[in-house]
Amino acid sequence: MNVTPFLMFEGSAEKAMDYYVSIFPDSRILDIRRYGRDERGAEGTVMKATFSVAGQSIMCIDSPMKHGFTFTPATSLFVNVDTEEQIDQLTSQLSEGGQTLMPLGSYGLSRKFAWINDRFGVSWQLNLPFES
Repeated sequence: MNVTPFLMFEGSAEKAMDYYVSIFPDSRILDIRRYGRDERGAEGTVMKATFSVAGQSIMCIDSPMKHGFTFTPATSLFVNVDTEEQIDQLTSQLSEGGQTLMPLGSYGLSRKFAWINDRFGVSWQLNLPFES
């Protein structure tokens, strides 16, 4: 048994996946299946994919049907980074075209922290922990 985060997009799954694996170290697309002609989803969009972000597997799809909901910050991906350079860079990249919920700063629980909804609507908490 295992638990894997699952992200449901409406046509931007592949763009999101490509973006995430380009900005996070140790990341890659593991598997991708696309809708074919005469299947439920738009031909060529993501039926099911798995990608790895910093070693964490994540699944995603392009939903074949429209729905009245999207991502919410109530569920987010929490990332502990190793360096100040990493948190600065990821904050900049993920906030581009997105929304900053908590700007990069020191909030007393770590050296630096930021909370962002990226351009795809996915919520990220970026954390630079105090040194051990």
